[in-house]
Amino acid sequence: MAKPKTWTAHRDAVRIVPLHYPKPGYSIDQLATAQSVAGSNDPYDGKLHFATANAHLSYRGGPLLTRPQVQVVYWGGTWQSSASAQSLMHGLDQFFRDILVSPLMDQLAEYSVGAKRMGHGKFIGSLVRSDHAPQGSVTDSAVRSQLQRWIKAAALAKTGAQTLYFIFLEPGIISIMGGSRSCQNYCGYHNAAGRMYYALMPYPSCAGCLGGMSVLDALTATSSHELCEAITDPVPGTGWYDDNNGEIGDICAWQFRKLGAHTVQLEWSNAQRRCV
Repeated sequence: MAKPKTWTAHRDAVRIVPLHYPKPGYSIDQLATAQSVAGSNDPYDGKLHFATANAHLSYRGGPLLTRPQVQVVYWGGTWQSSASAQSLMHGLDQFFRDILVSPLMDQLAEYSVGAKRMGHGKFIGSLVRSDHAPQGSVTDSAVRSQLQRWIKAAALAKTGAQTLYFIFLEPGIISIMGGSRSCQNYCGYHNAAGRMYYALMPYPSCAGCLGGMSVLDALTATSSHELCEAITDPVPGTGWYDDNNGEIGDICAWQFRKLGAHTVQLEWSNAQRRCV
């Protein structure tokens, strides 16, 4: 029996939520050149990158999460010891419970490919873990190593073709990924280690990651960004991707709408040629 193909993330693939900065007053005619106006094409430069008039995602043949099964981990002891954390965890759990069966999932149907039909997912639960909780900072390699330990110990759901783990850090912990740091260069990211797909969400303790919102709204907004990207491009750069503009959420970063009770980010639609 042939072994299934293993996909490797593209080294330069955009997979982060950049910091929020107020938008300059560009006209629609200027959007095509706004990225060069705003700064470099470096996704880690901490600057706002705008959807260009010719943005277009193309499918690169990699895996897709057509029925995502999301498990959430709140990593760190203060998630249990802080009374205010309980309300935040409840709000985030409800967000995932609602969003995975919402119109946000329906709009991703245009990115179905053959038998890979995009549909609703499922929230399979959350838990607090304080073992090996980071002190001060945590690297991406440490995150994936800890995820693998939890999975091996059956503390988390077994990794499957549709499993997606979301890890939320407690306040004061800096995420380090690709030589960049949370609240200096980005507000969250998703990644893959083999068939293990995950997103890392630092606590938004800076203006660049709060974007003028409450903590809960900032986290649901950035989580929706990473959720849609992890669904359409779970191994960064091998699913639906635009070489000039990145993933589905990158093109529309920091543009929001309300979906029921939740704040979510707009996502790029190839069909409508705009953020929706």
